[in-house]
Amino acid sequence: MEFLDATNINMYIAIILSLVNGLLMCFASYKFFQIIQLSGYKIKGYFLWLKDTKASYVSRMIFLSLLSSICVIVTNALFNVYHTEALYSYIGLIFYFYFTIVFIINLYSAPKKIPLKNTTRMTRLNVVMLIFVSIFSFFIIALCTEYLSFVKFGGLCFVPIFMPIIVPFVHMILIPFEKIIINGYIARAKYKLKKCPNLIKIGITGSFGKTSTKYILNSILSEKYKVCMSPHSFNTLPGLCKVVNNYLELDDKVLICEMGARNIGDIKKLCNLINPKYAIITGVGTQHMLTFKTKENILKAKFELVESLPSDGIAIFNSENNGSKELFLRCQVKKFLVGKKGEISAENIEIDENGTSFTLKIGKKEYPVKTKLLGSHFAENILLCVKMAKLLGLTDAQIVRGIEKLLPVPHRLELIKTPTNIILDDAYNASVEGSEMALSVLKKMKGRKIVITPGLVELGKLESLENFNFGKKMAKVADFVVIVNNLNFEDIKRGLNSENFGDDKIYQAEDLSKAKILMKDFVKEGDVILFENDLPDNYI
Repeated sequence: MEFLDATNINMYIAIILSLVNGLLMCFASYKFFQIIQLSGYKIKGYFLWLKDTKASYVSRMIFLSLLSSICVIVTNALFNVYHTEALYSYIGLIFYFYFTIVFIINLYSAPKKIPLKNTTRMTRLNVVMLIFVSIFSFFIIALCTEYLSFVKFGGLCFVPIFMPIIVPFVHMILIPFEKIIINGYIARAKYKLKKCPNLIKIGITGSFGKTSTKYILNSILSEKYKVCMSPHSFNTLPGLCKVVNNYLELDDKVLICEMGARNIGDIKKLCNLINPKYAIITGVGTQHMLTFKTKENILKAKFELVESLPSDGIAIFNSENNGSKELFLRCQVKKFLVGKKGEISAENIEIDENGTSFTLKIGKKEYPVKTKLLGSHFAENILLCVKMAKLLGLTDAQIVRGIEKLLPVPHRLELIKTPTNIILDDAYNASVEGSEMALSVLKKMKGRKIVITPGLVELGKLESLENFNFGKKMAKVADFVVIVNNLNFEDIKRGLNSENFGDDKIYQAEDLSKAKILMKDFVKEGDVILFENDLPDNYI
């Protein structure tokens, strides 16, 4: 092949262009990287995204390639590159690089719920991607120069078409190496945990309420112990390894670990690392039905925490949730069922714009409690934590102090007061149970009520029905509803209409940012606005 002749300067220019293109494609593939990361680096989640979004993002990459290639071919024809010096073969690439850069700028400026995290694993993936795409780009240029003379260096324009396949391919190539690396993190974490033989280790799981319960328990136990809590939503194996290796200190007395799962076996892996003695089950619902497929699979996954407890382990369950009660019956270790009625209970629950107040009963003693958290479900989570605190030797006074110090968890029914309105920010995610609670809190607020929501996701075959029901429930509370995105629009609208909620009160917005702009047309002073869920980035 003449192009590969060492004396051919065009070959060296092609190498430079290929490296530049490899770098640009790493930036242009941001969305693909983000989805792989959001899917827990599981390729199944990536292809589910392609299926659920009808590959809409892939079509943008194809359009980028087609538009660029047309411009390049037209330019090459105008300059008659087949019969002239190769210098003119590069002119058409100006269009390709310009369109690609504009594409990248728009991509990075788009709002994101959970931006791509620049982890060491993602850095490794990007480096290998850069090498692979650069080689692939050079190969395309060589083929086009040799066999498609009317295209020549414009062959670079075809590379974006292959990126939706190249990204997962490179990811799969790296999986064996990543397993070796994660095993190293696990070994390091286990070694560190061995240095803390007296560490009290608590696992928290459930379909909803895990993060809130974790923060509540941390606040209460901190009244007596030095506590290490997994921050944010660190609830995966790499996340908990990072907690132990980077956050746990050798003089910590308690380790609280949130344990999430999208598939059977996920929690078992977490327990093999942490080996908790105590477990809290907040509640079991239909969240992540898309990956679990059945309610029984969800129950099995959450029960892995209980099954992993030692013979002297203790598990605490929420009596207000049927799924949690079912797991209570299966439990073989020491167990407690905690709810509104019983040895530890909450009575006289009152909710207003300042928070939630109730009477906390611990045995025969009663304590008036006030917290900034909104909703009776927080009272349920508090009771679970109170029982755990009693088991770990805290006094009633310490428990009450810990509850009163609680601050709202961001984006989980967080109350925000503006000069003109009250905002209920429940945008982190939404389950069937959580959305019901959010609406119950909204109902107690004074003023016109507005709900902004994309509906409920990750419910598999139940998604259509649950969004229809969600619409029916909103109709009984809200004065206006803004439905974000097209995903669940028809199902929610049918539910609203079935309760005689007029179309003139239903609005639609492409995304959350456009919904906020739309609100300016009808929101008045004194209105209460509920943001219920924000679509994960893998639904956009």
